[in-house]
Amino acid sequence: MSDVPPPAADRASLSKVVAEQIRDQILNGKLRPGERLVEDRLSAELGVSRVPVREALLGLSVEGLVNLEPRRGASVVEISPETVAELVEVRALLEGLNARLAARRHDPAIVAALSDTLRRGNAAAGAGSARELTSLNAEFHDLLAIASRNTVLSGIMRSLRERTGLAFAINGQARARQDWKEHAGVLAAVIDGDEELAALLATRHVQNAAAAFAAASEKPVA
Repeated sequence: MSDVPPPAADRASLSKVVAEQIRDQILNGKLRPGERLVEDRLSAELGVSRVPVREALLGLSVEGLVNLEPRRGASVVEISPETVAELVEVRALLEGLNARLAARRHDPAIVAALSDTLRRGNAAAGAGSARELTSLNAEFHDLLAIASRNTVLSGIMRSLRERTGLAFAINGQARARQDWKEHAGVLAAVIDGDEELAALLATRHVQNAAAAFAAASEKPVA
């Protein structure tokens, strides 16, 4: 496939699409932490030239999902327990703020969308695939971020959620039911307009997921 770059506007749009595709594969576990991201292979798989792949990987490295090293190329980032702890400290605080704002601003349309996602998440917790659960979890948190009506906070939160999500993937199906039970509690507080409770439950939700990650990480490999 030719590497002659398209016009700048088209290239930027294509790079964004490619970045979303690679991000999805990382967050859904198709591309594992530490796995090398070879430009030629990705360009063939995604049906694009190496240019948008290279630009997409650069963007994902800024977001903290991809590691770029001189002469070694790109790989999916590996997050240490120490980094997870630091991310959780920040994310737990901001998730609380996000839920507080969602309860204060209470957008009926977004609340309805959250309720629908909650229904589908509860169903998937019993019989859904890991990919479906990951997608629905992201959908719930993205909608909750929209409900806060704070675009600055939403932008910061997305990166934090994705980076902690790489680590929390180890929790998997074992914690799915509890995840959605906690989501239900946060949403109920948002619907009631109870800012304090919404903030408390959202903060605890992140802390509980972090505790489950720590416990799962300590289990010996069979």
